[in-house]
Amino acid sequence: MFQKFDERNRDLIVNIGGELVHRDKAGVSPFDSLVQGGDGVWEGLRLYEGKIYALSAHLDRLVHSAKAMAFEEIPSHEEITAEIKRTLEANEMTDGVHVRLTLSRGTKVTSGMDPRLNQSGPTLIVLAEHKPPVYDTSGLTLITSSVRRFPPDCLAPKIHSNNLIQSIQAKIEANAAGADDALMLDLRGFVAETNATHVFCVHGGEVFTSRLVACPEGVTRRTVLALCAENDISAVERDFTQAEVYRADEMFCTGTMGELACVSKVDGRTIGSGEVGPVTKRLSELYREHVLATGERVVDA
Repeated sequence: MFQKFDERNRDLIVNIGGELVHRDKAGVSPFDSLVQGGDGVWEGLRLYEGKIYALSAHLDRLVHSAKAMAFEEIPSHEEITAEIKRTLEANEMTDGVHVRLTLSRGTKVTSGMDPRLNQSGPTLIVLAEHKPPVYDTSGLTLITSSVRRFPPDCLAPKIHSNNLIQSIQAKIEANAAGADDALMLDLRGFVAETNATHVFCVHGGEVFTSRLVACPEGVTRRTVLALCAENDISAVERDFTQAEVYRADEMFCTGTMGELACVSKVDGRTIGSGEVGPVTKRLSELYREHVLATGERVVDA
């Protein structure tokens, strides 16, 4: 699942604070909060035929995270959308694009943790890349990480923060084990998510996924649950354990960067048949139809 360099991205134009620059000349100040302490929030978006799926929902989550982090200034949806549009047009992008939005608290007058040192900002970064869904949908392998997801009283998962050390540590373990990604548990021992995606299991025709206790609010996760409700597919949000993962009929993960992807093996155990199951296949088709039909127009395709 290791991502390869896409030659189409060699001369990307990146948007940093409203300035459009070549990727090789892009940079942020060493006094920026992102550099000083990972003090920023982010979103991943996907462009389909000139339209971004669930753009408003993603921007809502970005703003909510920034408010929770007490950012003094937060750009409006309209301002952010305009910068996304400028970036896509500068790169002549219309389809098959992943957009990484980052909003930092801004630039400090001197290094230090105190947000009062931030006297300019925030810094909005728009990085758009030619990038198809990154997962092998025929079947991913996971291992359970020793790194646990924080509960809300340690670090609120509803803050979509740039501090991704937990995820990186878990990914290192997955790499060392030769797996695609890592399954992460919460401090109680229940399944939270992977290092990069939400997870769903299917057993006896019922779809189930973790409660939002130690994992973030997911836009794709929410869409899948809504599609289940609209198409008479039984689905619940509840706590579940590794044992329930191992005996599941199907398992899949969800996220903007990878859409829906089957999980075929966890900790050396084959999940179900080890292939894409009927529920996963149906939801993947429904999801694709939904995003193409409901995306918000940003550029002409």
